Amino acid sequence: MQLTIFGASGGIGRHLVDQALAAGHDVTAVVRDPARLSGTSARVVTADLAAAVPTELRAALAGTDAVLSGLGPRHAADAGIASQGTRAITDAMAGSGVRRIVVISAAPVGVVPSPGRPNPPRRDEGDGPLMRFVLGPVIRRVLGRSYADLALMEEELREGGLDWTVVRPPRLTDGPLTGYRTAYGRNIRGGLSVSRANVAHLMLALLDRPDSIGQTVSAAD
Repeated sequence: MQLTIFGASGGIGRHLVDQALAAGHDVTAVVRDPARLSGTSARVVTADLAAAVPTELRAALAGTDAVLSGLGPRHAADAGIASQGTRAITDAMAGSGVRRIVVISAAPVGVVPSPGRPNPPRRDEGDGPLMRFVLGPVIRRVLGRSYADLALMEEELREGGLDWTVVRPPRLTDGPLTGYRTAYGRNIRGGLSVSRANVAHLMLALLDRPDSIGQTVSAAD
């Protein structure tokens, strides 16, 4: 399969590139700074999604079967990059005839409002009491801007007409690739963390699961 991976030099993105290559896929890696992705055999395309040039992105999508995005904020100052960057990606996909996209979001986003979804559910049915009443409210308060941006990204994907899947992990770790749990449409009870390697593995696996199109998928170690 020919894959284009955005945010390819990030924590999840690098795992996506390495695992996709190991599985025999033809990979185009899109990064802002190619020096951060040295030593890869993937085709590397340089593009800044904060100021994307459509022709650059369409060139990166030539011949692509599916898109994977590890795009997300590394710091609070990056809030806005997920929706803005994903919008640039999906606009380029629409102009290139590519339909399949799997993106990364976050476990708390299901209860975060967005302009088109001002009254989301008050709680995620997969969250236990600790996450629902203690950890969740604190996390959303601290990372509110980033989660609002991810909620907007998800809303735009829902309305955009592509074959999308959103992966919502809890706290990310640098642990190894192991077995992990998944759930559609809800968080995982007791699932407080997951390794970036496991998230990348799930994102690649979802490309072969048509039932994941139009779904949010959670993962936890």
